[in-house]
Amino acid sequence: MDHKDIAINGDSAIALAWKQIDPDVCAAYPITPQTIIVERFSDYVADGEVNTEFVCTESEHSALTVCIAAASSGARTVTATASVGLGYMWEMLGIASGLRVPITMAVTNRALSAPINIHCDHGDAMASRDTGWLMIFAENVQEAYDNSIIALRIAEHKDVQLPMMTCLDGFILTHAIERMTPIDTNVVKSFVGEYEPVHPLLDWKNPVTHGVMDGHDYYYEHKYQMAEAMNAALKVTEDVLDEFAKITGRKYSLVEEYRCGDAEYVAVCLGSTFGTMKVAVDSLREEGKKVGVMMPRLFRPLPSEKIAKAVSGKKGVAVLDKFMSPGSYGPLFEDVATSALSLDKIPKMYGYVYGLGGRDAKVSDLRTVFTDMIDKKAKKVNYLGVKL
Repeated sequence: MDHKDIAINGDSAIALAWKQIDPDVCAAYPITPQTIIVERFSDYVADGEVNTEFVCTESEHSALTVCIAAASSGARTVTATASVGLGYMWEMLGIASGLRVPITMAVTNRALSAPINIHCDHGDAMASRDTGWLMIFAENVQEAYDNSIIALRIAEHKDVQLPMMTCLDGFILTHAIERMTPIDTNVVKSFVGEYEPVHPLLDWKNPVTHGVMDGHDYYYEHKYQMAEAMNAALKVTEDVLDEFAKITGRKYSLVEEYRCGDAEYVAVCLGSTFGTMKVAVDSLREEGKKVGVMMPRLFRPLPSEKIAKAVSGKKGVAVLDKFMSPGSYGPLFEDVATSALSLDKIPKMYGYVYGLGGRDAKVSDLRTVFTDMIDKKAKKVNYLGVKL
């Protein structure tokens, strides 16, 4: 299987990456559309193909609690969740980042209730974006697999030491079968290296305490250290992506741009929509319209300088949020607009809410994002595809 293209869905691709990494601990609770990841990985555990201690807990809250304890003890730890499962973990998200444990968690993006909906939007990830976790998004199954390997090197770096979410669109990527090129297992193991925990609880020769009461004398400073670690993660990620390109030939960037160089109008999006947007861009380019699209692959920390450079000099920028922030603008829109404040001249910006609850975003729909800007029909906030 190594080096040869295979047909695989996104969930199984992540389980395969974990198998090749062979983490020390995986604690998880199944939830659609994440379930295949932990089911498939539990098969690897049961069949003796990995040495991982697999813990099937009674809830997502307990799953992340076990992961925090394992990582604090010095174990390389992975988990996965989605939607309300991530919501159930919410209390522990800040504890994981505050304790600086580099857990890797696959988040198969799914809408939050209510109403109950099992399909894709980015509500779960966006509701968690300020909890101190690194976040990276995938356009396709190949990237979901690659991100699962890349994430460990970023999160575990001595200058970072923060947990990381690897996000992929529910059903669109988790269950869709695509062509993917896996990496040789020995190369994966060499790339991620042996885990070297920082201040593990089980290092009895160098005793430490985790999770103590942190009053006003030091709490602020510890949060500031997290901010500094986020800043460091930008350079660390670039270095890791460069190294990954050398062993695979797959070159990734903090901000992926498609036909943006000479574009007058650009769109910004996350996840699988980036691929669909490329088709919309190509069709409009054939009509002579100078348009492009970009995706901030790394969402936390936000690569603000690169985003600002990418939108500089454009006549219009449409930012697509697969999430609604009632009473305010979408978080991606706010991030892009804030990034552009460093420019001498800020381009016109338009927010688009789309795809909630798995609503299809067709090429014909995405074309209107550009034509609305060109024809000056775009509003400050637009609801793409809503039935009025």
